[in-house]
Amino acid sequence: MSKVILITGASTGFGRESAETLAKAGHKVFASMRDISGKNRSYADALAEKGIEVVELDVTDVASVQKAVDEVLTKVSQLDVLINNAGVASAGVSEGFTDEQLTRLFDVNVVGVHRVSRAVLPTMRQQGDGLIINIGSILGRVTFPFFGIYGATKYAVEALTDGMRYELSQLGVDVALIQPSAYPTNMYGSAAQPADMARVEAYGEIGEIPGAMFKSFMEMFESADAPNPHDVAEAVSALIATPKGKRPARTVVGAAFGSDKANEAIAPIQSECVKALGLSHLESLKIS
Repeated sequence: MSKVILITGASTGFGRESAETLAKAGHKVFASMRDISGKNRSYADALAEKGIEVVELDVTDVASVQKAVDEVLTKVSQLDVLINNAGVASAGVSEGFTDEQLTRLFDVNVVGVHRVSRAVLPTMRQQGDGLIINIGSILGRVTFPFFGIYGATKYAVEALTDGMRYELSQLGVDVALIQPSAYPTNMYGSAAQPADMARVEAYGEIGEIPGAMFKSFMEMFESADAPNPHDVAEAVSALIATPKGKRPARTVVGAAFGSDKANEAIAPIQSECVKALGLSHLESLKIS
């Protein structure tokens, strides 16, 4: 069945792959991004040429978010799926990142997810139906050295996703998480670096490890067997196609680095926690 879908951060990477894949499957897709008449104009035009509607949306600006959602709802009578994909990455010695850099990362990766979800939820609650898919990361379950700050934002998305899934379950709205591994996308290539290089230099040889890691990743990305970002689009498509009430809470895509085992180990503990609170009924999605 065709769905109405809004995707954030759809200019490149997972967002664009998902927009094109879902549109080909017959869904009505609204691909959103910042600056569609400037920096991202070529990306917006390319999607529009494929019959995908493009919407201006900056996840760090509540007015922009609400305007975009209002624009979508003037063109359609319902909104079935939100894909919170917009995000920024960071890599390097944690001490070298400034307060301003951390604030920016959390504003996009965590607060942005909440802003857009908050804008669409009144419609989904009124419908008694809807699906929110958050694009997290395996680094929300396991931690790579020098990726701790980025991972911290994704750990936060894990908690936000779980909380919303419980809270919305009896209102007919489902919330699921995709946990991708490292893929060759623009986000990865443009990952923020520490602004305070004096702090990084004070680490000596340890401070040189991130550069070596990046070189290794880039060599992997350029190899013949490089991971394909389309994997994530396929995982998103599969979640949407899965019958309501049967979707997995988490889906790992790509090299798991043990995150799949972490998911399996934590699931029963989380369930027991909810049970201890007397709220086990919130674990099952209400299907009308």
